[in-house]
Amino acid sequence: MASRRPLRPEIRRRRIVALAVGIAIVVVAAGVSVEAVDRHPRPAPAVAPPPVRARQFRIVFPEGFTRAQMALRVRDVARIAAREHGAPVALAEVPYLRASSTVRVPCFGGKRYDDSEGFLFPATYDFLAPTSSRTLVSDQLQTFCERWTTVDLSYARSKRLSSYDVLIIASMIEREAAVASERRLIAAVIYNRLRDGMQLGIDATLRYGLHIPPGRPITERELESGNPYNTRRFYGLPPTPIANPGLASIEAAAHPAHVD
Repeated sequence: MASRRPLRPEIRRRRIVALAVGIAIVVVAAGVSVEAVDRHPRPAPAVAPPPVRARQFRIVFPEGFTRAQMALRVRDVARIAAREHGAPVALAEVPYLRASSTVRVPCFGGKRYDDSEGFLFPATYDFLAPTSSRTLVSDQLQTFCERWTTVDLSYARSKRLSSYDVLIIASMIEREAAVASERRLIAAVIYNRLRDGMQLGIDATLRYGLHIPPGRPITERELESGNPYNTRRFYGLPPTPIANPGLASIEAAAHPAHVD
C-alpha cells in the first residue's frame, strides 16, 4: 500500500516547528557564551597610582629674632628635617647667612642693603627638602613687603623720619616691649627724645652692638663703649635695625602714642 503524502498545512507546521527549534538552539548557545564571558571577564586597564606628595617641613621665626638667631633656627630645623626625610635638605646655617648678607628690598625702592637686619620678616614658612636658603630669604623679603605696604607712614614722615628710620624704631620696640600695650608708649618715648635732641638711652641697642646676652647686666665699661649702637652715649637712632620686627611693632613705630 502506497504511503500517504503529507498535506501542505502539515508541511508548513513541520517547517515552523523546525525553525523554532533552531532559534531556541541559537539563543541557548548565545546565553552559554555570555555566561562564559562573564565568568572570565577581561582584566581592567591598569590605573596609575596617585603621585606621591613631597614631604613638607615648617620653620617658625619668632618676632624680634635677629638675623643671627634666625640662622641658628635654620640650622636646628634643617637637622630635624633631614632626620625625618632620611636624607640631607638644602637649608643650612652658612648658606642662609650668605644669602641674607646683602639684599635688595623691592618695597624700599629696590635699594641694596648690606645689612638685611629688619627686613627678614618673622613668620612661619613651609619648605621642601630642595628649598634653598636663598629661596627662604626671598620668601621673607616678599612677606616683609606685603606687610610693610599696609602701614600708613604719613605721621612718621611728618616728623621727618624715613621708612628706614621707622623700621629701626620698630626693631627697638620689638626688643624692648614686654607686653603689647607698651609698644606705642615706647615709640612715643623714642619720638619725643629724638624731637628734644636727647640720647635715646635704650639698652637693647647696646646689647645688640656688643652681643651682650639677654639677662646679663651691662657693665659700666660697656655703657661707656664707643660702639655706634650705644644710644646712652650717642644721639639719634642706631645705624641699623637691631632685630626683625613683626607688624604690630611696625605699626606702633609709625603711630606712637601721643603722650609727653
